[in-house]
Amino acid sequence: MRELFVTNLYEAEIGDGALLAELAHSIRTLAQDDEAGGRWSREHNYAGYTSYASLNDLPRRDPAIAALTKLLSRHATNFARESGWEGRKPKLDSLWVNLLKSGGHHSGHIHPHSIISGTFYVQVPRGSGAIRFEDPRLPLMMAAPQRADSFVSVEPHSGLLLMWESWLRHEVVAGTGRGERLSISFNFA
Repeated sequence: MRELFVTNLYEAEIGDGALLAELAHSIRTLAQDDEAGGRWSREHNYAGYTSYASLNDLPRRDPAIAALTKLLSRHATNFARESGWEGRKPKLDSLWVNLLKSGGHHSGHIHPHSIISGTFYVQVPRGSGAIRFEDPRLPLMMAAPQRADSFVSVEPHSGLLLMWESWLRHEVVAGTGRGERLSISFNFA
């Protein structure tokens, strides 16, 4: 037997404590100051704050986020190379910050018009809830027997960087822990 059409999940650690502290401060400041993002988050029942629909210039606004984008670009290039995308240099297309409160979740979704998506975890209280990836074959299995590995969960922790191809459906499972999970999500085109 051989495997066909492997789905890659890129994992890396960015354990720079000073950068993590600066990013945490930036996310909390944005959550307080970004009125449009706060309004969008409330209107869409997001349990916390996201800059997803309000700010598209975070690397220009914030030096810590600018430093992170340089690291993300290097990792995206590594992901593309390891995925066999010769000659393709991914370009950062969008980036947003997330402050997810205890019990918050994000339902299953994909990221259209991108090639690589991902999340960098800045602060992750214990029990924050996993990110869960869905087997892309699932909608096509029709009468196939149920499989135990139709979903793969990854428990996040501070400093963890995850990247995947943007068509891979994923969700954030509601956590049971206390505290706010801080993360930065992004797309490369």
